[in-house]
Amino acid sequence: MRHVAFVVPFVFETSVRFLRAVLALPDVAVSIISRDPIERFPEDIRQLADAYEQVADPLDADHLVKAVQRLARRYPAPERLLGVLEQLQEPLAIARQRLGLPGMSPTTATNFRDKSVMKDRLRAAGLPCAQSLLGKSVAEVTEAVSRIGLPVVIKPPDGAGAMGTFRINGMGQLTQALAALRPSPASPVLVEQFLTGREHSYDSVCVNGQVLWSSVSDYSPTPLTVLENPWIQWCVLLPRTIDVPAYEDIRRIGPAALKALGMDTGLAHMEWFRLPDGSAAISEVGARPPGAQFVSLMSWAHDTDMYAAWARLVVLDAFEAPQRPYAAGAAYFRGQGSGKIKAIHGLDAAQRELGSLVVQTSLPRPGKTSAKTYEGDGFAILRHPDTEVVRKGLQRLISLVHVEVEPS
Repeated sequence: MRHVAFVVPFVFETSVRFLRAVLALPDVAVSIISRDPIERFPEDIRQLADAYEQVADPLDADHLVKAVQRLARRYPAPERLLGVLEQLQEPLAIARQRLGLPGMSPTTATNFRDKSVMKDRLRAAGLPCAQSLLGKSVAEVTEAVSRIGLPVVIKPPDGAGAMGTFRINGMGQLTQALAALRPSPASPVLVEQFLTGREHSYDSVCVNGQVLWSSVSDYSPTPLTVLENPWIQWCVLLPRTIDVPAYEDIRRIGPAALKALGMDTGLAHMEWFRLPDGSAAISEVGARPPGAQFVSLMSWAHDTDMYAAWARLVVLDAFEAPQRPYAAGAAYFRGQGSGKIKAIHGLDAAQRELGSLVVQTSLPRPGKTSAKTYEGDGFAILRHPDTEVVRKGLQRLISLVHVEVEPS
């Protein structure tokens, strides 16, 4: 029986979904490493887990190494050390190296996690990406902005999900962003050319450095635009067919980028732009499963359980590429303002008009504080064999559903 240690820093729904997939594997013992006490995990997780180690800082490689060593004194030593959060990838890699476990190396983890290093690697490989410079002081950041030219995006080099990201159109906005980010040698700031056009993702499975399967999705609009405009409800569409001329370049660029960054075995998430001139440019890449319900979307589009497929991939090094019989898309419902959610309007009309397309929902909860992320307060996933039916359904859905917020 194979023993796997799974790191869940905090009991978040996303991590727990992947943990359940690993727990469901036959002949696999699973230990949990977390900062949260075991009592915070759902009952089914507590019953299925074989062991548990609580650590003070699950994002620290030293703490992870000691937790695995404690497990090895009581049980057969773990053969895998896993986790899905972006912030975990470097400490996991360092801990694996020190423990002699298989998996992504620290160098490769840094290639993906540090966006400045990432862009350097991509440019060295001749791959299209945004121009960028790293600033370790206010003066260096200001100089970088001057060299690249407005507009720019500034963010931490290890940021994720557009959080902590600022679009800078003028020097007044730069002053405000610098006050928030406070660049220093210990906390540098990445200054990046602002890419315009349509944003997409390229999600892929690699085994031993070879891309065995890939998926492309379309964003409407970009996540940064959504964060800048709290009234916008974001949509993501997975077209049924991606073997078309519109995606031909990214199906070539994507694998080349993963090779340049050192991807070995795993599920990777790449964000890229179709620029106004028609060319493609890579925004950034994560060597981990995507968030924002993307794995659920891929499951619905491929009529399979992609969480289970990921678990088999990272634990057993096994993957069978699924077919894609459907298009799928998600509309993310966002509260219109800051405060408590008061009501959700338009659900009855949406159910009458679009109910036959809906395969999964998580509706905003009245009384809950409205989220400030592009994922919003809930979502609905649509599915149909015809891509245009899903595309039009998503736009209709966000026009019908409105999340009312009681200002605080």
